[in-house]
Amino acid sequence: MMVGDQKLQPQTRARKTPATTRNILKRRLPVGAEIIDNGVHFRVWAPRSRHVAVHLGSPSNGGTKVVPLEPEADGYFSALVAEARANMLYKFELDSGTFPDPASRFQPDGPHGPSQIIDPNAFRWTDKAWRGIRREGQVIYEMHIGTFTPVGTWLAAIEQLPELANLGVTVLEIMPVADFPGRFGWGYDGVDLFAPTRLYGAPDDFRAFVDRAHALGVGVILDVVYNHVGPDGNYLKEFSPDYFTSRYQNEWGEALNFDGPNSGPVREFFIENAGYWIDEFHLDGLRLDATQQIFDSSREHILAALARRVREAANGRSTYLVAENEAQQSHLVRDPQEGGYGLDALWNDDLHHSITVALTGHNEAYYSDHLGHPQEFISAMKRGYLFQGQWYSWQNKCRGRPTTNLHPSSFVNYLQNHDQIANSLRGFRLHQVTTPGLLRAATALFLLGPGTPMLFQGQEFGASTPFLYFADHNPELAKLVAAGRRKFLEQFPSIACPECASTLDNPESEQTFNRCKLDFRERDRNATFFNLHRDLIKLRRDDPVFGAPRPGGVDGAVLGTEAFVLRYFGESSDRLLLVNFGNDVQLKVAPEPLLAPPERGRWKLLWSSEDPRYGGFGTPPLGNIWRIPGHAAMAFTSANSQPSH
Repeated sequence: MMVGDQKLQPQTRARKTPATTRNILKRRLPVGAEIIDNGVHFRVWAPRSRHVAVHLGSPSNGGTKVVPLEPEADGYFSALVAEARANMLYKFELDSGTFPDPASRFQPDGPHGPSQIIDPNAFRWTDKAWRGIRREGQVIYEMHIGTFTPVGTWLAAIEQLPELANLGVTVLEIMPVADFPGRFGWGYDGVDLFAPTRLYGAPDDFRAFVDRAHALGVGVILDVVYNHVGPDGNYLKEFSPDYFTSRYQNEWGEALNFDGPNSGPVREFFIENAGYWIDEFHLDGLRLDATQQIFDSSREHILAALARRVREAANGRSTYLVAENEAQQSHLVRDPQEGGYGLDALWNDDLHHSITVALTGHNEAYYSDHLGHPQEFISAMKRGYLFQGQWYSWQNKCRGRPTTNLHPSSFVNYLQNHDQIANSLRGFRLHQVTTPGLLRAATALFLLGPGTPMLFQGQEFGASTPFLYFADHNPELAKLVAAGRRKFLEQFPSIACPECASTLDNPESEQTFNRCKLDFRERDRNATFFNLHRDLIKLRRDDPVFGAPRPGGVDGAVLGTEAFVLRYFGESSDRLLLVNFGNDVQLKVAPEPLLAPPERGRWKLLWSSEDPRYGGFGTPPLGNIWRIPGHAAMAFTSANSQPSH
């Protein structure tokens, strides 16, 4: 027999507990290896095999012990092994060979190596008083652990958490960590969904990261991929072909079987995975990748079931679930009693696309249906999505569903994220492809807007490092991935030109990966960027109007070709946000009711993107004439006027 490509040493047979004991065991998860008082209980779904055994130990360190697992109903096999202990290695022997555990909690040698028994109770948590996070009032920070620091580990990232807390970040969104082959990658081709990748450290290092974040008042959510499984190191089919289905077409490989024959154990596997991260890692929620590629015609959609399980696993803590959904299906965040799935928020690509067009002047490829006009920003602030069922020419079909009555915080807004930075010729950040004034104005719009703002790592200090697509695959797969990446970028005519194709970074190059690592010395070098973000986040947090968005709480009007006003209605006072992406605007008369001061009040400047500490050129005083500087944003508060005599 073979374990990976290693020849097994002579095997010994280990003792197992009788089946009657198994029946009274209380497991945390339905599958995997779990430590109990008198051993380790192994359980796996393998209906394809007639006989299943666990190989316990390492062939290179004293040989292995083999324990047959007892068959249960519906293709499950299990056994309680008294000799098994935490940190031991193991694999499952099936009729077709010997493979890692699909529910492995850790793969110390990667997806092709043996699994490791992990004791989730060994870590000593200090966050007992932590009550989780709610939907409202959050500022999210998306990060990739491998490039967030030069070292690229959980422990190195912990050292930077105080800086993020001081910035005003309240939620960290971690790009996927389910283990995958190779030395680096984005994480979206994970294959061991219960095993945080060994590339960033041990599972307890991840727990320490979460524990420290909670101590600083910061929540942590994890980006998870439930729409496909990576192509390399994926052994699910060896256990059962029913993990996948050919009934649906998936953009990234085979679709997962959530509603076909024998889908019950598959649904259970993914539902319990969602709860696992909340339970064993104290995470505060999940970000669900590309939910439009999760297909399910069951009475209860798998996303609704996942949401329900996350809430249960939190055991009273508040949780936060956000979805990426390219189709803009707003029912994902509606109450299950209204036919929704009960998630909390949705990524809003519409606002990103409109801002990108306004700041760069380019609206090619999937930006082509966005013009970057003022009315788009007003509508996005008031209603979230711009496309709510209208014709979408880029896809040659209608897109989106209505957002009526949804809370503004149901939409996560951003100027940058991992995809959008990388979907360019050189992985440039937004500040590298627009003017400083335009970027300051756009930053004010999205950080003071009623939606939930999300920063991408390094955005707050104008990081000069790019964020490129990188993936360390085997040579054959690497060629296919690189070709696929080039093909994907050809949708942008400007990138498809012959002179550009040769400049694209090679995804499999370690240099590509290393170039993406942040340099925190730039916090001081680019203090104007950092001051801008810190002050705006503080204003959003502390101001009673900007900090308390509500449905119907914002209205807007177009003031010029590229200028507009947003008025925020508070309980006792209002706010104005003037944004101008074009040339200077002077309104000698202002026949726009939203500009009218509150009764017996006046407008007072609260904040300006033209403040010299942000690199601006100063703000003209407000008089009878509205002077709105070009490439700028200004916030005003209502103030009481002197009583008339």
